[in-house]
Amino acid sequence: MTAMNMVQALNSALDGKMNEDPDILIFGEDVGYFGGVFRVTDKLQEKYGLTRCFDTPISEGGIVATAIGMGAYGLRPVVEIQFADYILPAFDQLVSEAARLRYRSNGDFWAPITVRVPYGGGIFGGQTHSQSPEALFAHVVGLKSVIPSNPYDAKGLLISAIEDDDPVIFFEPKRLYNGLFEGRPDDAVKPWKNHPLADVPEEIYRIPLGKARTVREGSDVTVLAYGTMVHVALSAIEECGIDAELIDLRSIVPLDIDAIVESVRRTGRCVIAHEASRYGGFGGELSALVQERCFYHLRAPIERVTGWDTPYPHAFEWDYFPGPQRVIDAMQRTQEV
Repeated sequence: MTAMNMVQALNSALDGKMNEDPDILIFGEDVGYFGGVFRVTDKLQEKYGLTRCFDTPISEGGIVATAIGMGAYGLRPVVEIQFADYILPAFDQLVSEAARLRYRSNGDFWAPITVRVPYGGGIFGGQTHSQSPEALFAHVVGLKSVIPSNPYDAKGLLISAIEDDDPVIFFEPKRLYNGLFEGRPDDAVKPWKNHPLADVPEEIYRIPLGKARTVREGSDVTVLAYGTMVHVALSAIEECGIDAELIDLRSIVPLDIDAIVESVRRTGRCVIAHEASRYGGFGGELSALVQERCFYHLRAPIERVTGWDTPYPHAFEWDYFPGPQRVIDAMQRTQEV
């Protein structure tokens, strides 16, 4: 085992798969010589050459369209969209082409592509470098959406995504790249090296897509979260003393609905936390699923803790960000009914 931060774990996953399979290649803006804006692809061009790790023009639609064509002809491209905010020019290619290729061709072609997307706030990126668009892609049949919350999961999930024959959008919470973040901006940075989930094997391993992780067992309320909000929620639970069960979804498509139902039926209460804005966010789908499957077990209304329905503000970032106190307030409301 080696202590890794999330950047190093993702780099290790890419390195291991490129070494194992010559059909895997990486491209995107600045991912080659520079090693990516967050350094996730550092030294991969040096190791595997210009034909397997290379830079592209600033054209997200072109990047994804090229990947789809490569995937249809047998390659397994892993492309990077530098920030989630800039994935929208590729939306048509992902929705109209990648997601539907297998269905439209009656199984003759498919798009085994992985689209890496740094997402979320907490870095003072303002409205154009902080968004969380995961709900847009969860709505599209044929796309898978994966969101790790720690280095160990990041490597295992990325390997599974690369090996998957369906197109996968791999959302990377950039506020977690180099250390833990519990939603308190004034706290000192907590490096990953002291966390048990920073112990990452050097060799290839896999975490299956659609299998949630129970972070903490509890009996008072179930908290559903993914990405950065897993750590925010855990901090809130530890602070308030409510015996909450915390589930890290890991992927939202496919979704481990069995783990959710088992927990909510036992606790009778549910809080859903995500950083994206509230209206139309994935929390609404989670709420509906819990309501449909656990109605007679619920002892309180389902609570959602989310970002606000505004562009992500730069000056008021911490008013927007759903921090621990908002999670605590939601859990307490479930206990008052």
